[in-house]
Amino acid sequence: MIELRYNDEACAEMFPLITEDGHVVGRATRAYCHGGSMALHPVVHLHVFDSAGRLYLQKRSMRKDIAPGLWDTSVGGHVDYGETLLQAVLREAREEVGLQLTGEEESFRPLFQYVWQSSRERELVTAFAVTTDVEPTPDHDEVDEGRFFALEDIRELLGTGLFTQQFEEQESRRMLAAWGV
Repeated sequence: MIELRYNDEACAEMFPLITEDGHVVGRATRAYCHGGSMALHPVVHLHVFDSAGRLYLQKRSMRKDIAPGLWDTSVGGHVDYGETLLQAVLREAREEVGLQLTGEEESFRPLFQYVWQSSRERELVTAFAVTTDVEPTPDHDEVDEGRFFALEDIRELLGTGLFTQQFEEQESRRMLAAWGV
């Protein structure tokens, strides 16, 4: 197994390094993974729908190092080293928008997976969906605000600069196709 550190951060957050089929081959610090190494690491996304079929989106905190102030998927975050995808998505839902999910909800389901690459990182994204009428309560250290959008409104807002590049180019299109919108 490989272990990579950037600036020898003794207490750094560690991410698994993976192959494109999800097998863990090592671990590295957040700084290394986000510092242009293009080391593939896993992330999870959760699309939160209400019973009316609207999708909750979050406006990323202005304190974020990537895409601050832009609207993005309901919940998204890194998988910690030693954590499963399910553990990560449930933790991120709790941390970012206060949803106490178990993963056993009838409407909780996997959606799709893809590799995303920006100028500074490379991620294997695994997306899930859940339908709930529990109102998300964003953690304002993570999220500036959040609200539900009709899927047709999201489609019309694409290309306006409102969304993160990843949501615009990958996530929204895959999610809308999964719902036939």
